[in-house]
Amino acid sequence: MSGNVFIVAAPSGAGKTSLVKELVAHDAGVSESVSFTTRAPRPGEKNDRDYHFVDEETFNRMRNNGEFLESAEVHGNFYGTGEKWTNSQTAAGRDIVLEIDWQGAQQVRKLLPGAIGIFVVPPSVDALRRRLTERGQDSAAVIERRVTAARSELAHVHEFDYVIINDDFGDALQDLISIVRSTRLRLAAQLGRNESLFNSLK
Repeated sequence: MSGNVFIVAAPSGAGKTSLVKELVAHDAGVSESVSFTTRAPRPGEKNDRDYHFVDEETFNRMRNNGEFLESAEVHGNFYGTGEKWTNSQTAAGRDIVLEIDWQGAQQVRKLLPGAIGIFVVPPSVDALRRRLTERGQDSAAVIERRVTAARSELAHVHEFDYVIINDDFGDALQDLISIVRSTRLRLAAQLGRNESLFNSLK
């Protein structure tokens, strides 16, 4: 039985990274795809754990060779999801979560129409601005650029299957976990995972 592909997208600062990390920590059946990016590491980030950090020349070569399931430019940097690793994991029955933006989500769903799209939104634009400021990683000008981009990104919410409003982190995490678990309970998934059981009932 093939694993599921979950796409988690959100405006910067909405909390998707923290939610995905907690999902993976709570559910041993889920693996997070590590994206390739040309942006510089942020404080505390490690290569091959948080991202595969590559230069633009390497990224362009990989993209031209068709090695990405999706790729996009976000805030002046390039991001891409490795196709080979994702396909090998789902073929082995593992669920994979892709933490990408709406542009990447569109590309993935063209190739993998069965992928489940989840959009995380902040409770308000003011809350998003406050979170970005408290994070202390960007200048005031960059924060305002991200807030402006968030307004544009929110216009794509209708392209996703589920929407999580991240007001209370604990509630948002439970919502995300519930989506993953309920997807595994779909009839086709259960029939494939428990073939011997259902055959014995015939």
